[in-house]
Amino acid sequence: MKNIFKKESVSTYLKADARLNKSLRARDLLALGIGAVIGTGIFILPGHEAALHAGPAVTIAFLIAAIVSGIVGMAYAEFSSAMPVAGSAYSFGSVVYGEIIGWILGWALILEYFLAVSAEATGFAAYFNNNILESLGLILPKALQAGPLEGGVINLSAVVIVLIIALIISNGVNLSKSVENVAVIIKVAIILAFIVVGAFYIKSSNYVPFYPKQFQTHPLGLGGISTAAATVFFAFIGFDALAANSAETIEPEKNVVKGILGTVVVSVILYVSFSFVLTGIVHYSELNVDDPAAYALQVIHLNTWNKLITIGALIGIFTSMITMFFGGSRLVYALGRDGLLPAKMGAVSGKHVVPKNAIIVATIVQAFFAGLVPLTELASLINAGTLLAFAFISFGIIPLRKRHDIQNKGFKMPLYPFLPCLAGIASIYFIIMLPNITKISVGIWLVLGLIVYFTYGLQHSKLQKQNN
Repeated sequence: MKNIFKKESVSTYLKADARLNKSLRARDLLALGIGAVIGTGIFILPGHEAALHAGPAVTIAFLIAAIVSGIVGMAYAEFSSAMPVAGSAYSFGSVVYGEIIGWILGWALILEYFLAVSAEATGFAAYFNNNILESLGLILPKALQAGPLEGGVINLSAVVIVLIIALIISNGVNLSKSVENVAVIIKVAIILAFIVVGAFYIKSSNYVPFYPKQFQTHPLGLGGISTAAATVFFAFIGFDALAANSAETIEPEKNVVKGILGTVVVSVILYVSFSFVLTGIVHYSELNVDDPAAYALQVIHLNTWNKLITIGALIGIFTSMITMFFGGSRLVYALGRDGLLPAKMGAVSGKHVVPKNAIIVATIVQAFFAGLVPLTELASLINAGTLLAFAFISFGIIPLRKRHDIQNKGFKMPLYPFLPCLAGIASIYFIIMLPNITKISVGIWLVLGLIVYFTYGLQHSKLQKQNN
């Protein structure tokens, strides 16, 4: 018990992760980042959040989330530069805070990554079933379109897409990044086409009121925007996954920061523009659907463009799933590598140099939630884990700078210590702004994580064994 705050050494991680194949460059990380960020977040969340929390002011919510995410992204970039290892916030937390905090972050990130893939899968299924299968005259029975919570049995399309992504990830980094690089170009081009074409169909009356009174529940009137911003953090978790790939990146001290900051800049431009056009085409009250962009184009009778945006959505969500699946499997690998999960999770296959067992576990869990749990329930849970990691990593820059045994000749976060503290405080604020049911659910998840740690992890931890 006295060693639960024992800090892991960076050299141990670097030695263990030397088995992984370094093949990712800045452009690959940028493609992975945009692939993750421009997915369900842009094709589904703007509609839900406009209808439920912010109205047309959802554009402001995305801008706020992007700014905070960009600042936190710089903290991730500094950590990745100082210690280019697998595991992202889990590994970083284990080094600067100690094993118990690292475990809590890792456990929270398992929730983030796994449920992110599941949520993306349900978003993919919504577009695929409603806009592709139906146009071909193929309508799945209700039992195969939704899980038990929505009156069905299983979301079959969501499960199948998880299995396809797993097959791609299992064949190594090179195949994954090749698919991602091509798909991202197509996806961004289609989003830009929606923004340009949709701008001609904007009705200024749809922006009035820009921020409806029923959403101004906070004493300062920012309740709806704050809740929407807290919810759409789900859209900006791509750079966290980029940090998880540091061990497989060439010159991570230079390339990770380029990938992270490039992702934030591109994504904020696309998100704000997309949300503004979407809420200008259709009144916000009509947008609480799982395929708002396709719905908006149907309303203005652009059926050809409707099919195009559907293709963009499917490609976008597909690439997002690749990145998040990638990050989640590497996190499970890192926990297995350190003995906090069964050692088999830390095994690396010889043929494709990937953590095969970790990928299998990730596939089973993600397919289960994708097939049985609705998108909105998944998205809110993801954000809590994301924001918890954001807070610890932001504040973690302070102890990182004080570690003389960790050399960092690459990127360092500017305006130290003001900016790290600002990012950490903002992350805590948005955790508070999440719905109460979300905070309760995540609290239960974290308690379960502590039980796993004290009953299994503490006894099998390689770090603890070194101290005995």
